[in-house]
Amino acid sequence: MIQASVCSAGDSAPYHRNAASGDDVVIVASVRTAICKAKRGGFKDTLPDDLLAPLLKAVLDKTGLNPVEVGDIVVGTVLAPGSQRASECRMAAFYAGFPGTYYAGIGCGIETMSKNPMAWDGAINPRVNEHIQAQNCLLPMGITSENVAHRYAVTRQEQDQASVESHRRAAAASASGKFKDEIVPVQTKVIDPKTGKEESVTIVVDDGIRANASISDLAKLKPVFKKDGTTTAGNSSQVSDGAGAVLLMRRSVAVEKGLPILGVFRSFVAVGVDPAVMGIGPAFAIPAAVKAASLEISDIDLFEINEAFASQYVYCCKKLDLDPEKVNVNGGAIALGHPLGATGARCVATLLHEMKRRGKDCRFGVVSMCIGTGMGAAAVFERGDSVDQLHNVKKVQAHNLLSRDAL
Repeated sequence: MIQASVCSAGDSAPYHRNAASGDDVVIVASVRTAICKAKRGGFKDTLPDDLLAPLLKAVLDKTGLNPVEVGDIVVGTVLAPGSQRASECRMAAFYAGFPGTYYAGIGCGIETMSKNPMAWDGAINPRVNEHIQAQNCLLPMGITSENVAHRYAVTRQEQDQASVESHRRAAAASASGKFKDEIVPVQTKVIDPKTGKEESVTIVVDDGIRANASISDLAKLKPVFKKDGTTTAGNSSQVSDGAGAVLLMRRSVAVEKGLPILGVFRSFVAVGVDPAVMGIGPAFAIPAAVKAASLEISDIDLFEINEAFASQYVYCCKKLDLDPEKVNVNGGAIALGHPLGATGARCVATLLHEMKRRGKDCRFGVVSMCIGTGMGAAAVFERGDSVDQLHNVKKVQAHNLLSRDAL
């Protein structure tokens, strides 16, 4: 079973951890596709398995790993019919050359919201009427955003300002080439809806970023979910298509193979919150994950918090008293997009590559997001080369498989 190893040096853990362990779970590759607008962007005509396969192949190409050693490919997805998406993901693994036995694992996610819109399929159990929190699990996500704004006094101006800043930072990051190391080019096709003409394209850029977003323009947008509300299309995450993948293995295996260590997986926590304000999840998940890593919030150098809605993003940052210069420094889902099942892997890729760029000034990072139906998740990562020199790694005699399914 693979699990994060806790930094166990006590209160001074961030500065006095003196030994790396061969059993550390480390990240040696973290990549994603570009994120494109659903039904209008570069992936609108791309099938899910054709979107995921080049990403999985890129993991092999970047690491030189033999596909025989990689398996337990776990794919997160939200909207597609389960049995169909399970088959598509397995097919994508075969397209990329994975046979099915392994010594490492890939955590990935995919969402094609062009193909699978958010909708309830089938009847609802009438028992839901007996329990208010169960009823609230069915609330439209936009209503939960309005609930957060109302309950915690997040203003329209604060939300619009957060949106503008997300676009500004994402545009700057994209223009300066910051995303090039995390984005895998995808060759696909785009069909003209008017003529039916098919064009071959290579997608390498997130196409939802609006570099010219302004407070004055956003102020003109009407609320979407409540007549007197504050949640608009401009201060909500975009409906998107995209995929992401993270290759994890034991440190000892990575060292033996000479693979660079991008990050160390230190902790993960999931929490439950009121479904009516599901967006507040990160405000509770982050402290729990940080504590599980034997750290303090002040020890964290960078945060990637998913911007499902500006209302919940603003609330979480204020609740935790986070330094704005540490949070979503390259923009977030309002600018980049939010392909639901892929967002976690996207955030990990963006975080770890930014930590690598910052070097010794950035040791610990957090990824967090809210989850529909009232949950929050957060994980803590340590920069790969900030732990210790590789000669301190404890030798592990045997490589235990990461999945019991392989036994």
